[in-house]
Amino acid sequence: MSSYSVAEAKSGLPALINRALSGEEVIITRHGKPVAELRPTPSPVTVDAPAFYAWLRTRRLRPKGPPITSVELLDQIYDDPET
Repeated sequence: MSSYSVAEAKSGLPALINRALSGEEVIITRHGKPVAELRPTPSPVTVDAPAFYAWLRTRRLRPKGPPITSVELLDQIYDDPET
């Protein structure tokens, strides 16, 4: 862990950012007390656009309701010759 005063951070911010990106914990202090921490942000999640659009298209084109109504289902159950 490295700590730097606000004045040091102000004059050497690019170097401190590089240290944070390399994995070093960088703390900025004011009057000897920690006030900020520099660390790399998580990598953004990339989305495979064609695959996402294909997935979205299948959900958009799906039938709106059930393929059979409850009345038709009951008719099939009670009209079935095997029972």
